[in-house]
Amino acid sequence: MLLKTERLNIRHVVADDWKSIRDIWIDFNSSDYAQYDTPHITENANVQARIAKWAAANSGTEHMFFAICLDETVIGYIAFNIRENGYEIGYCFHSAYHGKGYAKESMRALFDYLRTLDITNFSAGTALNNTPSVKLLTSLGFKLVAQEKVSFYKDADGNDIVFNGGIFEYGR
Repeated sequence: MLLKTERLNIRHVVADDWKSIRDIWIDFNSSDYAQYDTPHITENANVQARIAKWAAANSGTEHMFFAICLDETVIGYIAFNIRENGYEIGYCFHSAYHGKGYAKESMRALFDYLRTLDITNFSAGTALNNTPSVKLLTSLGFKLVAQEKVSFYKDADGNDIVFNGGIFEYGR
């Protein structure tokens, strides 16, 4: 375990986490918010390979993937990927654990930890219609700095389904 908060254990993602992360993605793919993110492929071999890459990437600080655990159960993950002016963060939690403050608690702990590594600038993108994600980011001190039109899916006629995405920054 890397970090312990009042309720959570936070550690690096390991290859054996693939089943838990697959279940999180299956859950996410059935949510109303799935339309605002790239599709998550949930076929076993694909997930196994992707999570093995995540685990291998954790040896440095260019890409960091953290499992958020309630006791030993992986309830979500948070990823940090280096960009030109800091780290872009991504996160996903199983819906059974939404609305309980776990994402905020784990992100605060990770921001504190990353400050010890002199990592202080973060960005995140989310659909402006994804109210829970926007609320989480703003409650953590992120500021909306830009908006963009985004599309991950097409309608029945092959036209892009476009939504308004927000780019949020923290620490700048």
